[in-house]
Amino acid sequence: MSFKTVAVIGAGQMGQGIAQVFATAGFNVILNDIDSAAIEKGLATLTRSLNKLADKELLSEDPAIIAGRITGSTDFSALVAAELVVEAATENEALKHKIFSQLDKICPASTVLASNTSSISITRLAAVTERPDKVVGLHFMNPVPLMKLIEVIKGLQTSEETYQSMLEVADKLNKTAVTSQDRPGFIVNRILMPMINEAIFTLYEGVGNAAEIDEAMKLGAAHPMGPLALADLIGLDTCLSIMQVLNEGFSDSKYRPCPLLKQMVDAGYLGRKTGRGFYQYD
Repeated sequence: MSFKTVAVIGAGQMGQGIAQVFATAGFNVILNDIDSAAIEKGLATLTRSLNKLADKELLSEDPAIIAGRITGSTDFSALVAAELVVEAATENEALKHKIFSQLDKICPASTVLASNTSSISITRLAAVTERPDKVVGLHFMNPVPLMKLIEVIKGLQTSEETYQSMLEVADKLNKTAVTSQDRPGFIVNRILMPMINEAIFTLYEGVGNAAEIDEAMKLGAAHPMGPLALADLIGLDTCLSIMQVLNEGFSDSKYRPCPLLKQMVDAGYLGRKTGRGFYQYD
């Protein structure tokens, strides 16, 4: 399969990063969101990111040329021009089902539909389309421009051709692909999220304060970032959604979300994106 134009659905933290790395690799990109203000903010953020990379001499092209490959659009029908669509909307299964059903009706039959979901079943997403063989998981890590990994998730119906094409895409993006079968949380979040959740339990039970817990894991386990600071970066709502998927998917109490995590989300303390999580942010 050959891809020249890629559409990214969702102009938030992940979507803008995904759009940036595709444009940097030479793809034309349509950045789609229902909110025009979100698109403007996303484009401004990725432009700043490109300029920072240029200052560090990490780009082979002028940032303006790379940014020029990205077109923002609130028109869903514009996605018909893409050979590959990467959905990076909120981690909500009902919403993703709706998006994939709409994409299936709009996009040509040859278009590959990928999801950046961090935990939701690719098999179930594929089942709402008439092209389940062309549905695949393409899970980027945050921050997308800096993290080398992409998880490629094969749904039960994903064809070998579609899977191989995603390995080729990862290579063009200068990323390393790791293949995961379609299980709750895949590889990274199956391991990472229970650790973060246990760190939140450690805080909840008063074993240590947030700074002490993070410092302990940085110095004692050589983690570059403490688990609570990482949760703030990921977004506490996303962490909760993934823990709920794991809990429901495995029916195992070890995956129960910490009550404090639920409280934080209820309060709107979602981490960096809201200015407050386990830490305060400007």
